[in-house]
Amino acid sequence: LAFAPSANHNVRSATALNAKVGIYYSTQTGNTETVAGYISEAAGLEAVDIGDATDNEVLGLDSIIVGAPTWHTDCESERSGTSWDSWLYDNLPNIDVSGKNVAVFGVGDQASYDEYYCDAAGELYDLFEGAGCKMMGFTSTDGYDHSSSKAE
Repeated sequence: LAFAPSANHNVRSATALNAKVGIYYSTQTGNTETVAGYISEAAGLEAVDIGDATDNEVLGLDSIIVGAPTWHTDCESERSGTSWDSWLYDNLPNIDVSGKNVAVFGVGDQASYDEYYCDAAGELYDLFEGAGCKMMGFTSTDGYDHSSSKAE
């Protein structure tokens, strides 16, 4: 689901100049933190490990950018092997994030883990969407070389 043709999603419907936006990630090897750093630099925001975030901080936002690696390959849940695993199942169900804009980024190895490529990004997408969030920022899988992904 996180991978989708961008043709239907490239029109911005509204922009709030005073929107409160947060970037949350968690990492195993540092790669997801690095990507979160690139995004935070481009957006002028601070990236925070979800393990260090409070529910009230997340609730105070209008839009959230979230990212995770895939570590536990082919798992049905808790796919990242990071703080996301507990936050998604212990915190998210107990807070009301419905209506928030959420964009997901995933970090993975399409060559070594071609059957599980960015599975944790799919988990983030599915759970935030299930919590009533408006999902943003779709992209195509064209040019990627993997056989399967739960993010599709």
